[in-house]
Order: sequence, then C-alpha cells, then structure tokens
Amino acid sequence: MASAPSLKIPNPSPAASATSRDRLHLLVTIPSTVASPTSPRRRSPSLAVAFAAASASAASINGSGVPKINGHPRINGFEPAAGLRVAFQGAPGAYSEFAAKTALLGCDTLPCRAFAEAISAVERGLADRAILPVESTMEGAALRNYDLLLRHDLRVVQEISLFVNYCLLAMPGVSPAEVRRVISHPVALAHCGRALAQLGLHRCEPVEDTAGAVEMLRSNRLLDTAAIASPRAALLYGLDVLAHGLQDESWNVTRFLLLAAPTSLAAAGAAVHPKETPLKTSMVVAHRGGSMVVLLKVLSAFSRRNINLTKLEVINSSSKEDKAPVFILDVKAKGTLRAFPHVLYVDFEGSTEDPKAMEAIDEISQTAELVRILGCYAADPNVYDLH
Repeated sequence: MASAPSLKIPNPSPAASATSRDRLHLLVTIPSTVASPTSPRRRSPSLAVAFAAASASAASINGSGVPKINGHPRINGFEPAAGLRVAFQGAPGAYSEFAAKTALLGCDTLPCRAFAEAISAVERGLADRAILPVESTMEGAALRNYDLLLRHDLRVVQEISLFVNYCLLAMPGVSPAEVRRVISHPVALAHCGRALAQLGLHRCEPVEDTAGAVEMLRSNRLLDTAAIASPRAALLYGLDVLAHGLQDESWNVTRFLLLAAPTSLAAAGAAVHPKETPLKTSMVVAHRGGSMVVLLKVLSAFSRRNINLTKLEVINSSSKEDKAPVFILDVKAKGTLRAFPHVLYVDFEGSTEDPKAMEAIDEISQTAELVRILGCYAADPNVYDLH
C-alpha cells in the first residue's frame, strides 16, 4: 500500500475544548482541599489534560505483567471478550468498531446504520453491548449521544478514549493530483477543513460515516474521489493512503461509552471490579427551576465530601429561545419519558456504593426533580490509537 508524506500537523489549540454551541460545557475538578501546583495530592484532571497525561499513567493501571493493547495494560483488567456482541454505528472499519475491538478483545461486532439502532439491538437482545462516541477534544460534547442515552434504560459499563487519526484514502494507483472530490462523515470533513484547503480539495460531500465513505469508494471504484477515514480502514479495504494526520487539531481524541441492558449478564459482570480498581460514576440531574441553584448544590454536595468531579456539563433550554428540552426516561416511574429544561451531566470519582457518594446523591435529590445513575464502571484514563 502506497503512502504519501504526512501533512504538517498544527499545534493543539485551546479551542478544542471550547463551549459547544449553546451548551455550557465544563470539564472540571472539584478538589477536596486547596493545594499548590506542586502538591502531590492526586487530582482528577479535565478531559484534555487527562488525555495528555494518559501515556504517563498507563503503566500504573492494573499493575505490570498483564496482557497489553498498544503497549498499555488490558483495559480495566477485563478478560478477553470472545463471543460478546457489540453493536456500533457505521460500516466495518468505523472508528466505533475499532474502539469496541480495542476495549473488548475478541468481541464480535454488529454494524448499524444509526446510533439508535445500536441501542435497539441491545434492548432486543441482538447484541450484548452498544458503543457510542459521546465527546471529543475537538467537538466537546457536541456529539449528542448523551441525549440518546437518556431516552433508554441502558447502563454505562465501560469507557475508552481513542486517538482519531484522519487519513486521506484513494483507490490503488490514484495520485493526489487526480482527486477532485472528498467524501466522509460530516464531522470528519469539518475536522479536516484546513488540511483539505491546503491540498486544494474544496469539493466535499458528507456521507453517513467514515467507513461507509471507504466502502462507497471501493465498491464503485471511484477514481476521482478520496475518502477521509482511519489507517486501519485503508488496510481493511485495500486502499492507498495519500495523506496522514488530516485533522486540523493534532490532539484529536474521542471518548466512547459501552452500554449494556441492566438485566444482562454483561451489566452484572461489569459491575464487579477488584478492590484496587479506580471507579467512575456517571449520573444526570434534572430540574425545572433556576439552573444555578441545583448547580451550586451539586458542587457543594461533592466538594464537602472530598469527591472529585471529572465531568460537569450544564444544559439549559428555553421555549423563548426555541431550544428543545432534554427528554429523560424516568426508570423509577414505570419508564415515563419526561422533558426538562435544565439538565446536568456529572461524572465523579468513586462508586455509588461509597457511603459519601450515597450521601451526596441523596442531598442533590432533595433539590433536583430527578436524579438518575447512568452507570458505575472502571475509570480508564488511557488513550488508545489504531497502530
């Protein structure tokens, strides 16, 4: 497979974690004590900082001498998942599929046309888990799969962060000068806008997903078209790589969540972790009054109990501003779907079995109208790539 010289990759930009549209997106740490920058006290970094620190911390996860992926210890200490079925959105070769196969060694994957179909596959028993991208360093939480998750009764059982390296792929023998059009997922096209302009490629057409673009390219033998996808997709479909590292921001990482039905063996098994495994809990807090009151209550409840937050996203919607409310399935009220104008997504360090965490959740529940635990799972600060 031929390979052209890589594009010069620009330096990371602070804009990668900027606020997404009308959403206040905060990825923060609530320290238990005020510490100096040189303090050795462990803290929970923001998403972008956690990504940067992942390589340094990888060796300490699960100890040494265990099977490794990309040089890192096996994710969360789970055993290989041969036979486990994981539904993902996209065609074979999609980033979501690679994330699933990295997180669950030996799993079988089920391609779906839409994220909703992947979730439905788990609900119908066609798959054991679904994998969804939920946030990235370039888009923040603009990937609205959190909203989709809230409408269904699935549990977050695992997380994985994947470095996304976009490549320009073409049919074998096609040169860069012959390319007149580029196809890919709309997000991939947006992430590579500057690089494509540098190459003089201004005709860009969106398709359903990156792997679907590669599949279209190959099946139709398009000799004037290139696709943006992963280097693994190039190997899978036998295409040439015309350029590496197309993404406008060099540090391009996407976080994925794996979901399971609450009654499934996958969910039950994932809820059991060795005592030394650091845990993370995801929850959503919804209310109808002023958003600041509940926000301060959340911050206070966790801070006073020395519990660190690793994610805090505040969503405010208003009928006056024509912003749609967030719909949440109330699993405690016979599966009623309820609409809320104010929602907080919260990730915190620890388990719902921790007495302090239980106290914090109870305190928040006295102010909020709805509190729902989305899942408790092993925290994984590593970033995995496709090489």
